[in-house]
Formats: sequence, C-alpha cells, structure tokens
Amino acid sequence: SRLLSHCLSIALSSLSLNHTISIDDKEFDIPQVDTPPTLESILNEAEDEEELFILEDPALLNTDNIDAHSIETSSLASSDSGDRTHLRRRKKVTEATSSIHGSVVRQSILKGVSAQIVSAAVVSNVIAVGTSHGLALIFDPNQALRLCLGSTSVGAQYGAVSALSINSDCTRLLCGFAKGQITMWDLANGKLLRTIMDAHPPGTAILHIKFTDDPTVAICNDSGGSVFELTFKRVMGTRTCESRCLFSGAKGEVCCIQPLLVKAELRDHPITQYGLLAMASLTKVLVIGLKPSLKVWLTFPYGKTNPASVPLLSWHFIAVQNAVTPMLAFCRGGTIHFLLVKKDESGAVHVSKQKQLHLSYELINLTWINSRTLALLDSAEKLHVVDRHSQEELEMVDMAEVQLVYNSSHFKSLATGGNVSQALALVGEKACYQSVGSYGAQIIYLGTKVNHHTSLLAFQERMDCLLKQERFTEVLALAWSFHEGKAKAVVGLFGDQSKRQGVIADRMVEILIQFADRALRKCPDQGKIQVMEQHFQDMVPVMVDYCLLLDRTDLLFGQIYSKLSEISVAKGVFIECLEPYVLTDKLTSITPQVMKDMLIHFQDKGMMETIEACIVHMDVTSLDIQQVVGMCWEHHLHDAMIYVYNRGMNDYIMPMEVRDCCLAGRAYPLGNIPEDLVPLVKNQVFEFLIRLHSTEVAPDEEIYPHIRTLLHFDTREFLNVLALTFENFQSDKQAVEHQQRIVDILLKVMVENSDFTPSQVGCLFTFLARQLAKPDNTLFVNRKLFDQVLEFLCSPDDESRHAERQQVLLELLQAGGVVQFDENRLVTMAEKAAFYQVCEFMYEKQQLYDKIIFCYLNDPVRKEEIFNYVHNMLSIPGYSAEDKASVWSKTIEHSKDLVAINPSKAAELVATHFTTELGSILENGLLCVFSRFYSGFICRDGGQVNRELQRNPQIHEKYIDLLCQFQPDRIPDFLRLSEHYRLEEATQITKRHQLHEATAYLLEKKGDVHGAFQVLLELISLLLSPGEHSEELVQATESTLEETIGLCQRNSHSLNQQQREVSAESAVCISLKHLTKQVLNSMTGFIALPSILQRILQDPMYGKGKLGEIQGLILGMLDTFNYEQTLLETTTNLLNHDLHWSLSNLRAAVSRGLNPKQEHCGICLQQYKRRQEGTEEVIVFSCGHIYHSQCLHNKNCGVQTDGQTRWLCYKCNSSNKGGRHRDMGSEVNRGRSTSLAQVRRGREGRQGREAWSQLQQSFSGIPYSNNI
Repeated sequence: SRLLSHCLSIALSSLSLNHTISIDDKEFDIPQVDTPPTLESILNEAEDEEELFILEDPALLNTDNIDAHSIETSSLASSDSGDRTHLRRRKKVTEATSSIHGSVVRQSILKGVSAQIVSAAVVSNVIAVGTSHGLALIFDPNQALRLCLGSTSVGAQYGAVSALSINSDCTRLLCGFAKGQITMWDLANGKLLRTIMDAHPPGTAILHIKFTDDPTVAICNDSGGSVFELTFKRVMGTRTCESRCLFSGAKGEVCCIQPLLVKAELRDHPITQYGLLAMASLTKVLVIGLKPSLKVWLTFPYGKTNPASVPLLSWHFIAVQNAVTPMLAFCRGGTIHFLLVKKDESGAVHVSKQKQLHLSYELINLTWINSRTLALLDSAEKLHVVDRHSQEELEMVDMAEVQLVYNSSHFKSLATGGNVSQALALVGEKACYQSVGSYGAQIIYLGTKVNHHTSLLAFQERMDCLLKQERFTEVLALAWSFHEGKAKAVVGLFGDQSKRQGVIADRMVEILIQFADRALRKCPDQGKIQVMEQHFQDMVPVMVDYCLLLDRTDLLFGQIYSKLSEISVAKGVFIECLEPYVLTDKLTSITPQVMKDMLIHFQDKGMMETIEACIVHMDVTSLDIQQVVGMCWEHHLHDAMIYVYNRGMNDYIMPMEVRDCCLAGRAYPLGNIPEDLVPLVKNQVFEFLIRLHSTEVAPDEEIYPHIRTLLHFDTREFLNVLALTFENFQSDKQAVEHQQRIVDILLKVMVENSDFTPSQVGCLFTFLARQLAKPDNTLFVNRKLFDQVLEFLCSPDDESRHAERQQVLLELLQAGGVVQFDENRLVTMAEKAAFYQVCEFMYEKQQLYDKIIFCYLNDPVRKEEIFNYVHNMLSIPGYSAEDKASVWSKTIEHSKDLVAINPSKAAELVATHFTTELGSILENGLLCVFSRFYSGFICRDGGQVNRELQRNPQIHEKYIDLLCQFQPDRIPDFLRLSEHYRLEEATQITKRHQLHEATAYLLEKKGDVHGAFQVLLELISLLLSPGEHSEELVQATESTLEETIGLCQRNSHSLNQQQREVSAESAVCISLKHLTKQVLNSMTGFIALPSILQRILQDPMYGKGKLGEIQGLILGMLDTFNYEQTLLETTTNLLNHDLHWSLSNLRAAVSRGLNPKQEHCGICLQQYKRRQEGTEEVIVFSCGHIYHSQCLHNKNCGVQTDGQTRWLCYKCNSSNKGGRHRDMGSEVNRGRSTSLAQVRRGREGRQGREAWSQLQQSFSGIPYSNNI
C-alpha cells in the first residue's frame, strides 16, 4: 500500500518564542531543505506522488516496513479523496437558524490566518501534529515547521502517534503511540527526555494522554479501558516515571478523560487543590479528585443510549453569582448534561446538575468556545454553534469538506492485534478525540487534506458579512440585538453598556444611510406603480422603525427624508409609515416641513379621519396653525379644531362639545389645562352657559338656549358633567353662587316646560337629590317641586312609559330623594300607580317585610323572584323573629298562589321551611295544580331537600292518587321507581280508580301472585266482552296477555307443579285461540313438556284426529326442548372443564419447590443449616420466609385442625391487621403467590369446595429436615 501522511492528532498551547531555537538535524533525522515546509504544504502534498515525505531514510520507500494498522480511518466525505475533483475547494453551506444572528463562526484553512491568531491572543500559539509515521511536527505561529520530533525508525517500532499533550507552560510534549509507548520531549530544544514503556499493560494503544495543572503529573487512557496516573520525577539526575492505576478496564472501559485545567489567572481558585479529573466510560461518567488523596466525587450513569454513540467530556469555567466556577459538560448521544462543581465552606466538593440540552442529533465532538457558547459536531459532520443559556442554535456549518480524521484504528488497537472489546470498537467507529483541538475561543479540525481553523466572528465582521450580501433588514436586527444586549456569541464589543450602545448606534446610522441609498438605487425604473410601492414598503418602514428606536428623528427627517423625497412614491410610503407612531404617541414632534407634507398627502388621498387623528396627538408647535384651522373648518374636523383652539390659541369657549373637559379643568382631548388658566376657563364657560340669550338671538328663541340645547342632546351626561364640576368647585362664595344659579336655571327650564320626558325630568331630580344628600350641601330647592315631580311620575291617568316612570322614581329615592317626600303619601301614590318596586323599597325601609310578598305576587315581571325572597328572609340572619314570623304567616296564606306560579319551586320552598304545615297546604287548591307540586317535590333533582319529608308515605300515596286522576299512564313507572309508599294503601287507591295493571303489580309486589293473576284475567275478560273490536282493543288485549305471561314466568319458581298447570290452563281457556301458541310456548320454560302435551291431547278439539292443526306447535316445543338440553350439557361441560383447569393450576402452583429468601430463621435469626439439632425441622412458606418449627410453635403460629397442624407465617401474619387466626382459605391466599388467588375464582360446586379444602390441608406448611 502507499504511504500516508495524514495527521492523526493535534494539540494547542501557549508558547513564548522570544529565544532562538536550535535543532540538530542529524540527531532528529531532519532532512536538509532550502526552505522549511509549512503545515499547509505538508498536509496538501498530492497522494499520487511516489513519495509523500522526501526524507533521507530510504526505508520509507519499502512498503514492507509500513505498519498497516497505523493507517487512520477517514470520514465519509474523504472516501473519494482519490478523485481529483475532490481536491478543489467546495463552497461551504451555512445554514443560519435565525436571521437575527447572522453568520457566527469563521471557517478557514490555516494558510493565511496566522495574523488573525496573533491578534486574537495575548501570547503566540504552537501547533503540534502527530503523523502515522510516528513523527511529531511542531509549527510556530506563522505555521512554519520548527521541530520534527522522532524518527522514522522509531515510528516503525512504536507505530502511529495516537495522542498528544502539551503542558501548561509549553515546555514539554507527551506523545502516545498506537503500540502503547509514551515519549516526552523538550519543546525548547527538541530533546527526548523520557521513553515510557511500562506505564500500562502491554498490547494496548494509547487513546488519550493529558497533562494536568501539575507539570509532573499526566493522565493516560489505553485501549483496554484503563486509566493511569503518570508521575514524573528526577532523582540523582535520572528521569523516572511512576504509574498508578486510577480505573481498571475490567470494571468498565473508559474511552474519554478530561482533567480540569486552570488558566494562570485562576491558579488560586479553591477547586484547584483537588486536581479534578473527569472520566467517561461506556456506561457512566465519573469525577474524581487526585489530590490530596484519590476520591470519587460523582458517578453519573447515562441511562439508555445508542451503543455506537461517542462519550464526550469538556470543562470550562463560568461565572455564577459573581463567582467563577468550573462546569463539566458531558454527552453520549443527543443529550448534553451540565454539572456545576463547587466547594463549600467545609471544604467538601458539591456537584449540582444544571439544565440539560436536548438535541435531535448525535454528537461526536463537544467543545466550549466560551462560557456561553458551545461548538457541537454531529455524526453527519455538521457543526452546530449553540447558546447554552437559551439552548438556541445560532448557526450550522457543513464540515464534510474537512474530511475529518477518525481514530478508529487506535480504539480497535489494530497495531497490537485488535485485542479490544466489541463495545469499545463500536464506539471507535466515530471517535475523533485527537482530531479536534481547541485553545481559547479557537478550534482546529484535522482533516485528511487540510487543517481547518474555526473561531467566532467579531461583531463588526458579523455585520459586514450581512452587508456584503445587502441583507440590510437582517443586519439592522442584528445590530439592534447588539445594542440591547440580547445578541448571542458576541466577540469584540467592550466597555460599559453606554459605550457599547454608542458604538453600535453610530454603526447603525451608517447602515441606515446605506440602506436609503440602496432603496433608491434598486428602485424599479419602469412598471406598475404598485411594484414601486411594494419596493419601498419593504424598506422604508424598517428605516423609520430603527431611527425611532435610536431616537434619531434628526436623521429620519433630515438625510433619510431628503433622500426619499426625490421619488414621490417613496415619499408617500414614508409619510404613511409615520401614522401608527403618531397615534401611539411615540412620535409627537415632526418638523414643520414634514408635517405640512403629511397633511397635504392625506388630504390628497381623502384620508381626513387620519388627519384628525394625527393632529390631536401632535405638538402644536410643529403645526401650521392657519393651514390646520382652515382644513378643519372646511372638512368639519371638530376634534382637531378644538385641539388647535385649546392648545394653540388658549380658546376654550368656541367649541361647546368640550364642555365636560373644560368644566373639569382638563384639556381636550388629552392632558390638562395649565393651572393658571383653570379658574379663568371655568368662569368663561359658566358665563357662556347661563346666558339668557345667544349672541344672534332669533325672535322665537327660548330663554337659556345653551343649557336647553345640551339638556335635549343628552340630559344624563350633561348632568353628570355638572356633578363632576360641583365636586371640583372650591368652597368660596362665587362657587356657591354659580352652583345655585345653575340649579335654578335647570329647574326653570325643565319643570316649566313640557318638552322633556319623564326620564329626563327624573334625571334632573335624581341629580338634585344626590346634591342635597351631601353633608356639605349649600343648595336650596323648594320641596313643592319634588311633590310636583311625584304627581307627574305617579299619574294614574298616564299608562305610557310605566316601567320608565317607575325606574326614574326608584332612582330618585335611592339617590336620597326620599327625605323630600311624605312617606305615607308616597306609598299610597305608588300603590295606585302599580309601582311595586317603589313599594318594595318603601316597605323595606319601614321594615314591613310581609307586605313585600304582596309586591312580588302582583308584579307580573318579578313573580318568580318571590321564592328567593322568602327563602332569604327565613334563612339569612339579621332579621328579627317577629319579621320572619310575619313573612312565614303571609307565605302560608298565599301558598295556593305560590303553587300556581311555579309548582317545583313551591315544593322546594315547602320542603325547606314549611314541613309542619304540609297538610294544611295540601287541602288548598286544585288537584291538577298540586299534581305538579308533588312532581316537583318528590322527583326533585336540585338542592338540599328534607329527606324525612321526602320519604313520608302519605305524600307518595297522595301523589299516586293524583296521578291516577290526571296522569294514569305515569302510574306504572312511578310505582316501580318509588319505594316510599305503603302497598296496602296504594293497592286500595289503584282499585278505586280501576287501574288493573297497577293493581296487579302491587299485588305481585305484596306476594299475592294469585290475586294479581286474577286481576289480569279479569282485565282480559273485560277486553274480550261482546261488542265492537277495534285495532286498539286487540293491541291492548295482547299487551295484557303478555303481562299475564310474564307474571307466570316470574313467579313459577314459587308455585308447585299443580299451581303452574292451573294458572296456565286458565290462560289457555281464554277464548282468544290465536294466542294459544304464544301461551304454550311461554309455558315450556317452567312446565314439564309431558304435562303440556297431555293438556293438549285431553282437549276435546284435538282428541279425534285434529293434531295437524297443532303439528307446528308441537314440533316447535320439541325443538325448544332439544336446544335447551344441548345448552344444559354444554354449560355443564364448560363448568367441569373450568373446575378441572383451576384445580390443576392450583396443584401445580402449590407443588412447586420453595426458595427461602434468607439462610437464617426469621425468629431466632440462627442459620438453619448450622443448627446443632440434627432432627430439627424447618418450615418454609411460599412468601420466602423460613423458620424452625420449634420457633413457630413458641410463637403460637400453629393451628390444630382435624388432628393436623397448620402453620402460619409469623412475619406475614403479624403484619396483617386481621389477626393471626383466620380462615384457611384467606391464609393460603396470603401465603402463596397471587396466582393462587386467581385460581380460586374458578371453583364451582360441592366438588370444588371439597378439593379446595383438601389442598389447603395438604399444603398449609411444608416441613423440611435440617440435613436437606
């Protein structure tokens, strides 16, 4: 096979390169070349050349010396690497999960990225690459080869480099090999310091080797699944290495290790003293402490996972509650677990589980980019950048072109014979631990062709990337997320919040200007106007949004507006975009020129309502007052006009629609009038309202036209405004005069004028009553006016608007106007006018509660409410005994009326409060009405009912009597459902009303079957009496006959053979011959077949050769007999088979050998196998408990039955609440398995009981001798 130079492992660390490195080329077998090769050149050498490495050692040309097992497995994407077309660079496919994040990571080949590495880190970086030939190549920050460690001869002996590790100060390099050897190199001079041959069992490959924070301690993991601690010492100038096994592969193979490495600035962190090490086996994750002594701090099992998934570990320090704490992320499959490691004050280490991250793909690599961001590589070689806190995927990049190198051969230990478990080999199919290296926020992926570098883009680069694609909407959204601190994976944005926001705001201004230029540049030159409108509607609102978010109206109405004004369509779209911001008060100040253009634009489009809505939200200083006022008068924009007059000219008199705001001291339509103008505005408005005549008086104008107009427009609202005004008046002489003046004018206008409705007049007096009821009232109103209003509202001659007039008077009284009237006169007039709600109000005020019942009974609208009123009066505390007694008596007096209103509710009321008067209530009223009363009472479904009263037989019997009179068809159902009537009395009632079927049912229920039979026969005879026979009569006869047959069948078990035959014969003798067959067929169920045939043959009609008429009947009876005989035999066989099966299973269950749970007696706790008495018996129960027979005897657990001892389990019997001595069947059920209880259900008959008893006696306890 051809030679391969694919890199196998990489390691990154910090290195200070301030001194010159000198290398002895001969010592390290480094070939002499004019120009040192770069990492890029080495990795990109063509495979079809004869030699991949041009070295002086000719042995490399001999393919026989190549270790075939050192060849590494490549990714699926590299399987076609021999095709020259795959050598061309393919375009990466980037899938952003959310446009707001844009591109998050930078993907590049190491060639040409050296400058970025230097600028991103404080110190330089060193890259170490291991090869399949056993060489370790060391590259400087410029990616130039500086050291080549090892030789080809050693590589042929040790195999491929399988693991690398550089210590924290970048002075030592550890190399692990496929055949198990470990070497240590000095990176300062390239010397070999140690060759370790016996650190772990031979025949296993090194999978991982890791330096710890202690430069003298390293950890290695081999393909046997074991983990070893390597301690490096130097004694008497001799370098040594001591190995200690931390975890044996025999207990579960470890395939991933990760020590906690601490940066220099965190060296004093308290957790560092423990030397934490995370290990991932195939079944669980372990976190151990190496110092001061070996201790396991955590064991966490994976649960059910895919056996082919790769265990992954990664440490990182994160900030938690102002403290920096290490966090371990581990995963196997599609779920990442996060463990937070803390040290408490006592010195103990606590590990707490954090929120999990559930993924829809399986991972093969897990790397922290920073404390918030993770780089996840899935099994399909797609890189997912995920934010840990929000669990949001920021970006996904296809890494297939990397052609990632897998470590499969090392996990299978092919170089040493493949002596590994199948589980570890399965995991190794996707293992790429040594092909991914990270340092800081940078990650390097090792491919079969090139070395790929991945890092996070700075915030400027992320925005520039979108700008290059002219994705302005997305770049603005991304920039705003930077501004608000909501962006993810942010790099390069420093300083406090205000400084960061300033930087982003300046950048967003530049982008917005570019956006405006692009909108104009990309505008369609020709086509429909709708196309141009859509173009600008997609862009202009975005500009407006972000200008307002940045509070840069100067930019919005300056540069951007001036640019967009060049195109009329863009200008119109811009203006219309401002409307929602104006209406929500997010934009209250607009430059005069823009405001003028806005009004002209909306006016041209006829959007006057929009103009008015915008004007009342704008600052008047931005308005052209002359333009706005003229537009308002021309188009009747009253709201806008009032707003401009109020705010712009301080004129509060002209528009009278603003009366409520002005009188209350508020501006129209929003805000408040300046404090210094409030008194002046109020006086001006009041003077205007109380003018005797208007300015331009008409000949027929009535006095006080302004108040009269407002009262006619909306009386209630105008009076509400006045009430609000009176509340805000100051208590001075002028204010009192104003109030009294207004009230006098209102009375003069409304009382002396017939133009107002009762409702409007009532509103006025309600307003006055409320004002007069105030404690600080200063108004005076003549009481005669209230009397006039009362007569006006209660006029019996006026039948119109009855409900309206009653409601007005009621509101007047409730507002406090009752003090203005003579109560007796008020009640008299209300009764005459049928104002029952007013009467109720006055009766309640006078505590005449019994009279309120009269109000409800006579009010057709509120009759149903009387039940709630009576119930509340008699139930709710707070009323005196005398009041309740009066209501109780009045209700009894009107019980007949209550039943007529609603029988069901009346029954409920009686059952709740009037049980003692039930008899007297029943004597009143019509029976047809009270039948519904009984129905609501007895068959009631709702609420709580007096159960004793409901079970009273007299009530049920009375109800039966009523049903017999008015609803006889409901009698049978009621008799079957009810159980609270007396049979004898109910029978007399049904007999009295000649309801034969009901009487027969009651007689049968009493046990008088013969009497019931006679009643039904009597009914049949009655139906068959001479006369006309209609279809209904025939159906009634058949129904009665069916009832008679059913009676015979139901009661045949209680009659002897002779009584059965007499009953049947009586039925046969009925003259309806066509029903004979039905009767005879029914008889076969309870009368012997020979008796039936004998009766037929004894009949004179069939005794002389007329059997042909009944041949079908006889054959049908024989078929019925055969069927029932077969059914009986089959049923008997089934029962016998079921019994046999049950007993067989029971015997098999109790015959099984018993296995005791313990090796000692459950009472004396001595092992029964070691008891000295050789003849001592032990007893084992099916529950698993075992005892010595003597111990059970001492505990009285033996029961003597029929000369035999039955034993009870001591522990089970003691825990049972039922006591020790129970029947043996229940004891067997408890002592055996649950299957015995299932078997017991199948026992039938006497044989089953006898067999069960025998089995109980045989298997109640099973003794075994001690020598068994």
